[in-house]
Amino acid sequence: MFCFGKESLMFNAETIIFVIYLVFMLGIGVVFFFRGRSGGEKGYFLGGRQMGAWVSALSAGASDMSAWVLMGLPASIYAMGIGQAWIAIGLAIGYALSWIYEAPRLRRFSIVAKDSITIPQYLTNRFLSKSKALQIICAVIFLVAYTIYAASSIKACGTLFNTVIGIDATVAMYIAAVIIIAYTFLGGFSAVCWTDFFQGLLMLAALLVAPIFALALIQGGQGAVSASQLPDGYWNLFGNWKDIVSGLGWGIGYFGMPHIIIRFMSLKSGKELKKSAKIGISWTTLIIIFSVAAGCIGRVFLGDIDDSSVVFITMVRKIFPAIISGVLLSAILAAAMSTADSQLLASASAFASDVYKPIIRKGKSGDTEMLWAGRIVVLVIAVIAVIIASDPNSGTIMGLVENAWGVFGAAFGPAIMLSLFWKRFNFAGAVAGILVGAVVDICWLAFLGSTGIYEIIPGAIAGLLAAILVSKLTKAPGKEVEELFDKAVAYED
Repeated sequence: MFCFGKESLMFNAETIIFVIYLVFMLGIGVVFFFRGRSGGEKGYFLGGRQMGAWVSALSAGASDMSAWVLMGLPASIYAMGIGQAWIAIGLAIGYALSWIYEAPRLRRFSIVAKDSITIPQYLTNRFLSKSKALQIICAVIFLVAYTIYAASSIKACGTLFNTVIGIDATVAMYIAAVIIIAYTFLGGFSAVCWTDFFQGLLMLAALLVAPIFALALIQGGQGAVSASQLPDGYWNLFGNWKDIVSGLGWGIGYFGMPHIIIRFMSLKSGKELKKSAKIGISWTTLIIIFSVAAGCIGRVFLGDIDDSSVVFITMVRKIFPAIISGVLLSAILAAAMSTADSQLLASASAFASDVYKPIIRKGKSGDTEMLWAGRIVVLVIAVIAVIIASDPNSGTIMGLVENAWGVFGAAFGPAIMLSLFWKRFNFAGAVAGILVGAVVDICWLAFLGSTGIYEIIPGAIAGLLAAILVSKLTKAPGKEVEELFDKAVAYED
């Protein structure tokens, strides 16, 4: 009746570690539920602008580096070679530039622009517009893209539980969704940031440890193949110009990724922002380097495996005893959950603050009603995301991330950067840039995806040109808008 073999002991130990980890995440949500009851809309959706450097930096990084950094990117490197590392290079460059150039101004501008707490709200207030068109357009894009993005994270949870514990993947997806919904539901932005902080530490530890130990074993003669036995061109970084261009194009996404850049707005001071930038850039650079290493080293250490998406899981389970592997594999849960919670909260804030309160309720809703409207959106998006993730035809984890990332980067990146650095930029230009960027990105994916050029590149270029041309062809911003720009540039705290 009872089996005490190695596989059984590994199963039991890993399962116990997973359960402890999930309970810990729920505990953080409960703590912030009771601590943040009086925080209201600003407290729930932006943490009251009181986030410190370490929490904001690791939260921004962890909300970005979803399960694709432990499963999707290593799988691409494992299967197709080092040429896929251009994605990592593009991301590292884009992330650093967003912290250096975008973060300081976005924080100041969002405060001056009527203390905006969401990206759609900021873009509207930046131009002192009474029109709600921009908020509605942004909210619609948020809801669609974040549902797809969240599906990738939930799909990763299903793959992890199915591979490690043997639970049906669909059942595992629902379990993961319930946990994510629970602590996002309870604690809001503060709970999400603090869970992301711990998850970010765990992700970094896992990606540092596993490839280093695998490399040591390879050097000791325990690799399945030698580096020279891999397919021709595997180690060629400059093999395909399309891979280079498309990989670098991933960096564009950071300038318009709402669930990441909202962390810039949440910092409590400019001094904390500078410290946070150093921490965030360092953390992300290490994560990306070792994600690439996990794919390359995993290929040599494991040889050929049936499913490349589980290269990190397989490597960890082969090297470490159950208790350690359980902790390291919890990093995949951390990666998936830290991104999904941020996406759900960003969607909720966009709907509650930018559609429900000003349009559906016409400003009549109180804080409690607003919070419940946001929570309902969290629930609805999570359910739809699980349905997408459980569909066998929904695509790979990396593919889902790529699609959502492209839409956000093309739609919002040009508009946000122009709003921060171009005084002549106006409301009509912002609307045009966001719409054209999103439409071109989607159309390129649908009709020209076979070109091998990542759709974010033509989408962002089209959005930038549309925003500039429409701004030039329409009426210049009024005196009050120009004064707001000057005040934001000169703002100090």
